[in-house]
Amino acid sequence: MKVFLSFILFCITNNCIAQETIIYIQKINTIEQFKEAVKKNPKKDLIDIAKYIPEIHIDMPYATKNNFTGVELYKHPKAYLHIEPAKELKNIENELLKKGLTLKIFDAYRPYNITCKMWQLTPNRHYVANPKKGSNHNRGIALDLTITDINTGKELDMGTNFDNFTDSAHHGFQNISIKAKNNRKLLKDIMNKHGFRTLEKEWWHYTWQQDIGYEIMDLGFDEIAKIEKTI
Repeated sequence: MKVFLSFILFCITNNCIAQETIIYIQKINTIEQFKEAVKKNPKKDLIDIAKYIPEIHIDMPYATKNNFTGVELYKHPKAYLHIEPAKELKNIENELLKKGLTLKIFDAYRPYNITCKMWQLTPNRHYVANPKKGSNHNRGIALDLTITDINTGKELDMGTNFDNFTDSAHHGFQNISIKAKNNRKLLKDIMNKHGFRTLEKEWWHYTWQQDIGYEIMDLGFDEIAKIEKTI
């Protein structure tokens, strides 16, 4: 009962779930809990993508006010991913480099409290994860990304910008240029090939398919940086 009441207080304090039924979510809140999870399953360790795949460009709009909330959500952000999806991401990057292309990461692991803030700040909740269930970003197995030209640094035309919450961002949307369709297909095909699944409403969002019970986490980037895995 004490744990449940503490969770309710956390949600109210952080504007987590307003005027809705609160459901307890078990999550990793401390480095000690994280280390214990990794001890039981080393695949649950986290990798700093920028260090592991230095060719990838990291550009995280949630660390600025230039995002759909208009609020700076991240402090000292890093793009983290669990080991297995990180390895496949490296294979994807290597394939793209041969084509003169490279990946750009908009978001990867996201602390749970940020999901709560997004929910509270977003009127259109069809496009944000409900804190009742948490997000695969909270589990360290989801990515928001695109492809850029390695020489110019320019993003390939995908028909819309990142975090465009309209039908035009859906994979099935047809009223975009042939070039944009082909670029979306390029991203989708290579991500699917390497074990990531799509989200129909967001061309930029991909989730690692092999879920081994990855827990929701609410660890800050600075906390993870102290114990991050190097491979």
